[in-house]
Parts: sequence; C-alpha cells; structure tokens
Amino acid sequence: MLVCQILKTKAPEVISVTPSQTMAEVLRLFRDNNIGFVVVSRFPGGDCLGTLSERDCCNAVAEHGTKAPIMRVADIMNRTVATCSIEDLLPSVMATMTNRRTRHVLVMDGGATVGVVSIGDVVKHRLDELLNNEQVLYDYIAGTGYH
Repeated sequence: MLVCQILKTKAPEVISVTPSQTMAEVLRLFRDNNIGFVVVSRFPGGDCLGTLSERDCCNAVAEHGTKAPIMRVADIMNRTVATCSIEDLLPSVMATMTNRRTRHVLVMDGGATVGVVSIGDVVKHRLDELLNNEQVLYDYIAGTGYH
C-alpha cells in the first residue's frame, strides 16, 4: 500500500502551531482535536521548522518540571523530523518509524507537507490487509466468491 492511499482515508488537515506558543497551549490543542502530534511552522501551511509530540511534552516535564507548561514550543520541539514521500510503500514508513523510534512521520510531496502518518494509521491499514487476505482465503477454500 502506498502512503498516498493511506492519506485518502484521513482528514486532509495538518495541524500546526507556532514556535512562540506554549506547551500548555499545545496540550489543549491535543485534547481538543484528539491528537498527539503537531507540525511547528511560523504560519499555517508554512515550512516545517520541527514537530511536537506528546512524548516531547512528557520529556520536557521530566527535564524542566513545573516550568515546562509555560515553555515555548521552540524550546522543546523536535528539529530532526522523520519524513516520507506520498509514493513510499507502507513497509518503508514502518521501517522509518522503527529506526527513528517515532510514532509519526510527515508526508512530503516535493517540498510541501501534505499529511501525517501515525502508528495508528499503520496498524489500521495492516489489520485491514490481514482481514481482507483472510476473507479471500476463506472464499477460496469454501469455493465461494467466484462466478
């Protein structure tokens, strides 16, 4: 399965925050949108400066304690962003997630960010593939599903 096929099943919006926002503001955004990852850019749709995940926020609290919620995104964001292309295959994205120990990969088309693939997306699509394969095998064995 290609990354572009996965993106077709998701909301097209890539949620971003600015480097000057606080971690507390981002955490409210996470809660309100039921997400755990954002792109950091100077303005919506702008160039990616980095990313911020729930894990980054947890690490900031572990390191800075009660000061973390008022810290700026620029001070805690991840600047080494994992990316893939819309034409990459799912196993390649899975390898990137494993090798980089990340749960989110930015999807790029040329120089533009066009989406995010999460580990949840990967699990969903792999499960769908397995269930479909199971049904095809069942139909073959039972001699059904063929005309």
